Amino acid sequence: MGRVIHIIGNGDCATYYKPAKGIKLTCNMPAFDIADVYGTVMVDFKMMKALSEGSVNLAAYDWILGMRPKKWMEMQPNFYMKYAKNVKEFYTELPKYVANYTDFNCGHMAVHYAASKLKADEIHLYGFDSIFDMNLRSITDLYLHSDRSELNTFRLNSNWRPIWEKMFEEFSDTKFVIYHKHNAIKIKPHSNIEIDTSRARQ
Repeated sequence: MGRVIHIIGNGDCATYYKPAKGIKLTCNMPAFDIADVYGTVMVDFKMMKALSEGSVNLAAYDWILGMRPKKWMEMQPNFYMKYAKNVKEFYTELPKYVANYTDFNCGHMAVHYAASKLKADEIHLYGFDSIFDMNLRSITDLYLHSDRSELNTFRLNSNWRPIWEKMFEEFSDTKFVIYHKHNAIKIKPHSNIEIDTSRARQ
């Protein structure tokens, strides 16, 4: 089977994850307890701000941080000193098909990190609902304000979906299993993508 990585996102279908063998990555704060998490991936200034203010506590996790959190650490050296032990690494890769770091969301970075840095042979995705639906609801909405207006949802998905297409193309030798409630994927299908809807019926 090779190296298997499970990435638990923040969408509604994150609950389809069941304990399984393999490396576990989470995005920001997991919606529920997950054992033996390798690291939680963060890409936003607002997440760093929430950690600084104490409205979010991720001290129990190792952190894999993108470019904007890296900048935050540089601007807030006291914050960095406090949480340096949590920082597993900075991952600042920006694929050539992504215009800027703002478009490279937490899920994108987690998948790219798993495929590129951790050399996954198989990646299982849970809670990546925006690939299928015009649904950007996230568990992080409970503690961080996000604009979920119809116009902004359309704008973000218009930026995010082409990145998914290119990423699945880039890692064509990696198998992706996406767990969702239906199989009407809204990006170009690829032979290395399998959609699993079985857990929607459980």
